[in-house]
Amino acid sequence: MELLGQNEVDHRQRKVVILSQDRFYKVLTAEQKAKALKGQYNFDHPDAFDNELMQTTLKNIVDGQTVEVPTYDFVTHSRLPETTMVYPADVVLFEGILVFYNQDIRDMFHLRLFVDTDSDVRLSRRVLRDMKRGRDLEQILTQYTTFVKPAFEEFCLPTKKYADVIIPRGVDNMVAINLIVQHIQDILNGDICKWHRGATNGHGRSSKRPFLEHVDSSPVLAPSKRSHLESSSRPH
Repeated sequence: MELLGQNEVDHRQRKVVILSQDRFYKVLTAEQKAKALKGQYNFDHPDAFDNELMQTTLKNIVDGQTVEVPTYDFVTHSRLPETTMVYPADVVLFEGILVFYNQDIRDMFHLRLFVDTDSDVRLSRRVLRDMKRGRDLEQILTQYTTFVKPAFEEFCLPTKKYADVIIPRGVDNMVAINLIVQHIQDILNGDICKWHRGATNGHGRSSKRPFLEHVDSSPVLAPSKRSHLESSSRPH
Protein backbone atom coordinates (compact mmCIF):
# COMPACT_ATOMS: atom_id res chain seq x y z
CA MET A 1 0.00 0.00 0.00
CA GLU A 2 2.85 2.35 0.83
CA LEU A 3 4.76 1.61 -2.38
CA LEU A 4 1.57 2.11 -4.38
CA GLY A 5 1.01 5.50 -2.73
CA GLN A 6 -2.36 4.42 -1.33
CA ASN A 7 -1.74 4.78 2.42
CA GLU A 8 -2.42 8.52 2.48
CA VAL A 9 -5.41 8.38 0.14
CA ASP A 10 -8.89 8.88 1.63
CA HIS A 11 -10.53 5.47 2.05
CA ARG A 12 -13.41 6.47 -0.24
CA GLN A 13 -10.97 7.23 -3.06
CA ARG A 14 -8.48 4.39 -2.70
CA LYS A 15 -7.80 2.33 -5.80
CA VAL A 16 -6.32 -0.50 -3.70
CA VAL A 17 -8.01 -1.88 -0.58
CA ILE A 18 -6.80 -4.43 1.99
CA LEU A 19 -9.32 -6.74 3.63
CA SER A 20 -8.45 -9.40 6.23
CA GLN A 21 -9.98 -12.81 6.77
CA ASP A 22 -9.60 -12.17 10.51
CA ARG A 23 -12.60 -9.82 10.35
CA PHE A 24 -14.83 -12.80 9.64
CA TYR A 25 -14.37 -14.82 12.81
CA LYS A 26 -17.65 -16.29 14.00
CA VAL A 27 -19.53 -14.82 16.93
CA LEU A 28 -18.68 -17.07 19.89
CA THR A 29 -21.12 -18.55 22.34
CA ALA A 30 -20.61 -17.81 26.04
CA GLU A 31 -18.98 -21.24 26.47
CA GLN A 32 -16.67 -20.74 23.48
CA LYS A 33 -15.67 -17.26 24.67
CA ALA A 34 -14.79 -18.64 28.11
CA LYS A 35 -12.50 -21.18 26.41
CA ALA A 36 -11.01 -18.49 24.20
CA LEU A 37 -10.09 -16.32 27.19
CA LYS A 38 -8.18 -19.31 28.59
CA GLY A 39 -6.44 -19.98 25.27
CA GLN A 40 -8.44 -23.17 24.77
CA TYR A 41 -10.36 -22.26 21.60
CA ASN A 42 -8.99 -23.10 18.15
CA PHE A 43 -9.05 -19.89 16.08
CA ASP A 44 -6.90 -21.55 13.40
CA HIS A 45 -9.48 -24.14 12.40
CA PRO A 46 -11.56 -23.52 9.22
CA ASP A 47 -14.75 -23.74 11.29
CA ALA A 48 -13.69 -20.67 13.29
CA PHE A 49 -14.55 -18.43 10.31
CA ASP A 50 -17.95 -17.27 9.08
CA ASN A 51 -17.36 -18.45 5.52
CA GLU A 52 -20.89 -17.65 4.37
CA LEU A 53 -20.57 -13.99 5.40
CA MET A 54 -17.05 -13.87 3.94
CA GLN A 55 -18.19 -15.20 0.58
CA THR A 56 -21.22 -12.89 0.43
CA THR A 57 -19.10 -9.86 1.30
CA LEU A 58 -16.49 -10.68 -1.34
CA LYS A 59 -19.18 -11.32 -3.96
CA ASN A 60 -20.73 -7.91 -3.23
CA ILE A 61 -17.30 -6.29 -3.55
CA VAL A 62 -16.79 -8.02 -6.89
CA ASP A 63 -20.16 -6.63 -7.99
CA GLY A 64 -18.95 -3.11 -7.22
CA GLN A 65 -21.07 -2.56 -4.11
CA THR A 66 -20.11 -0.64 -0.98
CA VAL A 67 -20.07 -3.16 1.86
CA GLU A 68 -19.98 -3.15 5.65
CA VAL A 69 -17.21 -5.36 7.04
CA PRO A 70 -17.26 -6.65 10.63
CA THR A 71 -14.76 -5.41 13.21
CA TYR A 72 -13.27 -8.03 15.53
CA ASP A 73 -11.75 -7.44 18.98
CA PHE A 74 -8.91 -9.92 19.53
CA VAL A 75 -8.58 -9.06 23.22
CA THR A 76 -12.18 -9.91 24.14
CA HIS A 77 -12.70 -12.35 21.22
CA SER A 78 -15.85 -10.51 20.19
CA ARG A 79 -17.36 -9.11 17.02
CA LEU A 80 -17.93 -5.43 17.74
CA PRO A 81 -21.12 -3.56 16.80
CA GLU A 82 -19.02 -1.09 14.79
CA THR A 83 -18.39 -1.99 11.16
CA THR A 84 -16.00 -0.67 8.50
CA MET A 85 -17.27 0.60 5.16
CA VAL A 86 -15.34 -0.74 2.16
CA TYR A 87 -15.88 1.26 -1.01
CA PRO A 88 -15.43 -0.01 -4.59
CA ALA A 89 -11.76 -0.16 -5.56
CA ASP A 90 -9.71 -1.31 -8.53
CA VAL A 91 -7.69 -3.88 -6.57
CA VAL A 92 -8.56 -5.64 -3.33
CA LEU A 93 -5.93 -7.47 -1.31
CA PHE A 94 -7.62 -10.20 0.72
CA GLU A 95 -5.30 -11.76 3.27
CA GLY A 96 -5.54 -14.55 5.79
CA ILE A 97 -4.23 -17.92 6.91
CA LEU A 98 -7.00 -19.97 5.28
CA VAL A 99 -8.13 -17.88 2.31
CA PHE A 100 -7.42 -20.82 -0.04
CA TYR A 101 -9.13 -23.48 2.09
CA ASN A 102 -12.74 -23.01 0.95
CA GLN A 103 -13.05 -23.77 -2.76
CA ASP A 104 -15.94 -21.38 -3.44
CA ILE A 105 -13.94 -18.53 -1.95
CA ARG A 106 -10.66 -19.72 -3.46
CA ASP A 107 -12.13 -19.70 -6.96
CA MET A 108 -13.04 -16.01 -6.64
CA PHE A 109 -9.39 -14.99 -6.81
CA HIS A 110 -7.42 -14.44 -9.98
CA LEU A 111 -3.96 -14.23 -8.49
CA ARG A 112 -2.97 -16.29 -5.45
CA LEU A 113 0.16 -15.57 -3.48
CA PHE A 114 1.49 -17.71 -0.65
CA VAL A 115 4.05 -15.99 1.56
CA ASP A 116 6.26 -18.72 2.98
CA THR A 117 7.77 -17.71 6.31
CA ASP A 118 10.14 -19.69 8.55
CA SER A 119 8.39 -21.40 11.49
CA ASP A 120 10.67 -19.74 14.06
CA VAL A 121 9.78 -16.34 12.64
CA ARG A 122 6.06 -17.15 12.75
CA LEU A 123 6.32 -18.22 16.39
CA SER A 124 8.35 -15.20 17.50
CA ARG A 125 5.92 -12.83 15.78
CA ARG A 126 2.99 -14.54 17.47
CA VAL A 127 4.58 -14.35 20.92
CA LEU A 128 5.29 -10.63 20.56
CA ARG A 129 1.83 -9.91 19.18
CA ASP A 130 -0.12 -11.87 21.81
CA MET A 131 1.91 -10.48 24.71
CA LYS A 132 0.84 -7.01 23.53
CA ARG A 133 -2.73 -8.30 23.79
CA GLY A 134 -2.20 -9.05 27.47
CA ARG A 135 -1.66 -12.80 27.30
CA ASP A 136 1.02 -14.57 29.31
CA LEU A 137 3.82 -16.52 27.65
CA GLU A 138 2.76 -19.93 28.97
CA GLN A 139 -0.75 -19.54 27.51
CA ILE A 140 0.67 -18.35 24.17
CA LEU A 141 3.03 -21.32 23.86
CA THR A 142 0.38 -23.82 24.99
CA GLN A 143 -2.06 -22.46 22.43
CA TYR A 144 0.62 -22.58 19.75
CA THR A 145 1.55 -26.23 20.34
CA THR A 146 -2.07 -27.34 20.90
CA PHE A 147 -3.87 -25.48 18.12
CA VAL A 148 -1.80 -23.17 15.94
CA LYS A 149 1.00 -25.45 14.76
CA PRO A 150 -1.21 -28.52 14.16
CA ALA A 151 -3.80 -26.40 12.32
CA PHE A 152 -1.09 -24.81 10.18
CA GLU A 153 0.19 -28.23 9.15
CA GLU A 154 -3.28 -29.72 8.57
CA PHE A 155 -5.19 -26.83 7.00
CA CYS A 156 -2.93 -23.95 5.93
CA LEU A 157 0.20 -25.56 4.53
CA PRO A 158 -1.66 -27.93 2.15
CA THR A 159 -3.31 -24.91 0.48
CA LYS A 160 0.11 -23.84 -0.74
CA LYS A 161 -0.53 -26.04 -3.78
CA TYR A 162 -3.23 -23.62 -4.92
CA ALA A 163 -0.87 -20.66 -5.06
CA ASP A 164 0.14 -19.14 -8.39
CA VAL A 165 3.24 -17.60 -6.80
CA ILE A 166 5.12 -18.65 -3.65
CA ILE A 167 7.07 -15.87 -1.96
CA PRO A 168 9.84 -16.94 0.43
CA ARG A 169 11.09 -14.74 3.31
CA GLY A 170 7.94 -12.61 3.44
CA VAL A 171 8.45 -8.90 3.96
CA ASP A 172 12.21 -9.23 3.51
CA ASN A 173 11.73 -10.31 -0.11
CA MET A 174 11.70 -6.87 -1.71
CA VAL A 175 12.24 -8.29 -5.19
CA ALA A 176 8.95 -10.20 -4.97
CA ILE A 177 7.15 -7.26 -3.36
CA ASN A 178 8.29 -4.91 -6.12
CA LEU A 179 7.08 -7.38 -8.75
CA ILE A 180 3.65 -7.49 -7.09
CA VAL A 181 3.57 -3.69 -6.90
CA GLN A 182 4.40 -3.45 -10.61
CA HIS A 183 1.70 -6.00 -11.42
CA ILE A 184 -0.90 -3.97 -9.51
CA GLN A 185 0.26 -0.76 -11.17
CA ASP A 186 -0.23 -2.43 -14.55
CA ILE A 187 -3.82 -3.24 -13.56
CA LEU A 188 -4.45 0.32 -12.36
CA ASN A 189 -2.98 1.73 -15.57
CA GLY A 190 -5.21 -0.51 -17.68
CA ASP A 191 -2.31 -2.52 -19.10
CA ILE A 192 -3.97 -5.70 -17.78
CA CYS A 193 -7.63 -5.48 -18.71
CA LYS A 194 -8.76 -9.12 -18.76
CA TRP A 195 -8.46 -12.00 -16.30
CA HIS A 196 -8.72 -15.62 -17.31
CA ARG A 197 -8.92 -17.56 -14.07
CA GLY A 198 -12.02 -19.10 -15.61
CA ALA A 199 -9.99 -21.81 -17.32
CA THR A 200 -7.85 -22.22 -14.22
CA ASN A 201 -10.58 -22.57 -11.61
CA GLY A 202 -12.11 -25.51 -13.38
CA HIS A 203 -15.50 -23.91 -13.92
CA GLY A 204 -14.88 -21.90 -17.07
CA ARG A 205 -15.96 -18.77 -15.23
CA SER A 206 -14.40 -15.35 -15.21
CA SER A 207 -15.16 -12.53 -12.81
CA LYS A 208 -15.73 -8.90 -13.50
CA ARG A 209 -12.98 -7.63 -11.20
CA PRO A 210 -9.53 -8.81 -10.21
CA PHE A 211 -8.83 -10.09 -6.70
CA LEU A 212 -5.50 -10.80 -5.16
CA GLU A 213 -5.48 -13.33 -2.40
CA HIS A 214 -2.80 -14.50 -0.03
CA VAL A 215 -2.48 -17.11 2.69
CA ASP A 216 -0.30 -17.31 5.81
CA SER A 217 1.41 -14.21 4.51
CA SER A 218 0.34 -15.15 1.00
CA PRO A 219 -1.72 -13.10 -1.55
CA VAL A 220 -4.08 -13.85 -4.51
CA LEU A 221 -5.71 -11.62 -7.15
CA ALA A 222 -9.25 -11.91 -8.59
CA PRO A 223 -11.24 -9.65 -10.95
CA SER A 224 -14.47 -7.67 -10.83
CA LYS A 225 -15.70 -4.39 -12.36
CA ARG A 226 -12.60 -3.05 -10.69
CA SER A 227 -9.76 -5.16 -9.36
CA HIS A 228 -9.41 -6.61 -5.89
CA LEU A 229 -6.28 -7.87 -4.17
CA GLU A 230 -6.00 -10.00 -1.05
CA SER A 231 -3.02 -10.68 1.23
CA SER A 232 -2.43 -12.43 4.56
CA SER A 233 -1.42 -10.65 7.70
CA ARG A 234 -1.70 -13.36 10.28
CA PRO A 235 1.81 -14.34 11.48
CA HIS A 236 1.16 -18.10 11.79
